Amino acid sequence: MRSYLLLLAIGLLWGSQFIFMHQAVAELPPILVAAGRALCGSLTLGLLCLFMRLKSEHTPWRTYMLIALLDATIPFIMVAWGQQYVDSAIAAVVMGCIPFVTILAAPLFISGERITKTGLLSVIIGFAGVLTLFWPKLSQGMNAGLLGAMAILLGASCFAIGLLMIKRFAKDHPVVVARNILISSAIQLLLVAPFMVDLGSLTLPSTQALSAITVLGTLCTGLVYFLYMALIQKAGPTFASFSNYLVPLGALFLGEQIHPTTGVALALILGSVAMNQWAQQRRMQREVSLCQAS
Repeated sequence: MRSYLLLLAIGLLWGSQFIFMHQAVAELPPILVAAGRALCGSLTLGLLCLFMRLKSEHTPWRTYMLIALLDATIPFIMVAWGQQYVDSAIAAVVMGCIPFVTILAAPLFISGERITKTGLLSVIIGFAGVLTLFWPKLSQGMNAGLLGAMAILLGASCFAIGLLMIKRFAKDHPVVVARNILISSAIQLLLVAPFMVDLGSLTLPSTQALSAITVLGTLCTGLVYFLYMALIQKAGPTFASFSNYLVPLGALFLGEQIHPTTGVALALILGSVAMNQWAQQRRMQREVSLCQAS
């Protein structure tokens, strides 16, 4: 039950990021929005680590730098840049590709993982749920912004591979893992930003834009990454990636119009999550039975 609650919390918080992202990129370049959210997120988790007296003990920083590049830096830049050209509906549908990439790449990173028919079917059902949720908008022939959608897809794919690397290499406490990833990402983004943006030509952003970045960093990045790390360690990266099927619900709760197809979409999304978890539990029980028999 705890895994499902974590999944729901991640989906709702992660879904709300699209609204705050639109507010931030309206006034600031995507690279600065990405750097700001990583910096705020790392500071939030840094304070939490101090309060809990946690420190990094098992995983070297060079590993965190590589994980951060895939799991945070590239996705932050690509999603922020892509959302200049697509709205939250297209972004959410493209982000729904994360479970596809996760389940297909899992055997390459995690020993014992394999692609199963039930697992693949659960991913397809979940993606169908996301398409059903946004079909009223998609059927209007809205311009998807091909380059924007491709940028978000690249970010989503990198994020999926990052999830798998976290499961394999990151052995510290979930709060420490999340903090170190965001610190590494913030360093990377701050080093790159001066080469991508003319800082001298920037004007002071409004209070709304700064507030949006603060919320993005503390809640939609810092808190979400901690919950992600906890869920990965508890239920695995494939199950954690299913939170992206709940991402659209965050937008709905924050004011998006609810259509008659929403109930059907919700049933498909939750059904896919339940099917994936059932398949994992069944496989674990079969492995336990084989071990006991031997």
